[in-house]
Amino acid sequence: MEVTKPWIDDKKYKQDRLIEAKYEAELARRFLEDGLFRNAAGKAFQAWKALLASLSVDYIQELSKYFKGKRKMRDGRVVNYVEWIIALMPTSKMSNVAQILDNLLGNNIEAYTDIAIKLHEFQYNGLDKSGEISRYTSIEFVKMDLEKLLKAIEKFLASSPP
Repeated sequence: MEVTKPWIDDKKYKQDRLIEAKYEAELARRFLEDGLFRNAAGKAFQAWKALLASLSVDYIQELSKYFKGKRKMRDGRVVNYVEWIIALMPTSKMSNVAQILDNLLGNNIEAYTDIAIKLHEFQYNGLDKSGEISRYTSIEFVKMDLEKLLKAIEKFLASSPP
């Protein structure tokens, strides 16, 4: 499945990202049940990233106040910077987008984004008993965050089904 870009068809883009969030969350749940915690963390992160991008579509005007300017694409096309952010939802911008959406919507979007980013770090770094490389010192904390994030994703998807 190729995801449509928001500057081409924002409604289809939102739908594509909701479907992506659903599938990634299902895989994360399966990996969690099978004890594949780093894989589960990666999929949960991808699910939240897709969900955050889909939520952003409806608030492009508000987001454009913070993400101004244009961005040149590889094919030479120029798009609004905010549309580029929504299309790619780079990890480096997720916290800012979440903060804006949380101010508009509530729903703990910023807190869930922080959990998603922590899980993303865990996917790459694993556990670290000293807490220096990874913020997770025990697999139990990873499991709690995975459960919390997956429940939040399910709740968001139930209120805005793909």
